[in-house]
Amino acid sequence: MTEPSHDVTQLLNELAGGNRTVVDALMPLVYDELRRLAHLRLSRERQDHTLNTTALVHEAYIKLVNQQSVSWQNRAHFLGIAAQAMRRILINYAQGRLAEKRGGGQQIVELNEELAVQEGKAEELVALDAALDKLAELDERQSKIVEFRFFGGLTHEEIAEVFGISVPTVQRSWRMARAWLARELR
Repeated sequence: MTEPSHDVTQLLNELAGGNRTVVDALMPLVYDELRRLAHLRLSRERQDHTLNTTALVHEAYIKLVNQQSVSWQNRAHFLGIAAQAMRRILINYAQGRLAEKRGGGQQIVELNEELAVQEGKAEELVALDAALDKLAELDERQSKIVEFRFFGGLTHEEIAEVFGISVPTVQRSWRMARAWLARELR
C-alpha cells in the first residue's frame, strides 16, 4: 500500500495537469485535515458566525481544486495553500460583516498566543490581514509562516516541510514576524 501523502501528491499533480476526474478521489484523503484546520480556525471566531466547519471546508476545497497555476509539492504544501484559502474566505466574511455593521473602522489589536484562542472579531481579522499584507511586502516568507500557523494551525514541522527549511529557521521567522506584527498592530 502506498503512503497517503504520496497518494495526495500524485492526485494533486494529476489535478494540476488538468485531470479533473481525481477531484472525487482527493477529497476523502484530505477531508479530515481540512476539517481540522477549519474547526481550529472557526473555534477562534464568534459563536454566531454564519460559516460552519463543513461550509468552510467546502468553500476552501472548491478554491483549491480550481487552482490553475499551482505546482503542488506535497500534502503539507496543500495544507498551507488551504490555510491561505481559509484566511481569504474568513477575511471576506469579516469585511462583509464590517460593511454591514458600520462601514469600517478598524480596531487596534495585538498578535499574541491569546489572540489565537480568543473569540475572533471582524475588526481584528481585518487589521491582522492588512498587517500581514504589509509584512508580505517586507518578508513574504515570514508573512506566510504567520498565515500558515495562525490561520491554518500548521505546526512548525509542517511549515518547515512546505518551505523546505529547518524547524529552527521557522521558529526564528515566527518569533520575528510576531514581534513585527505586535509593533505594527499597536
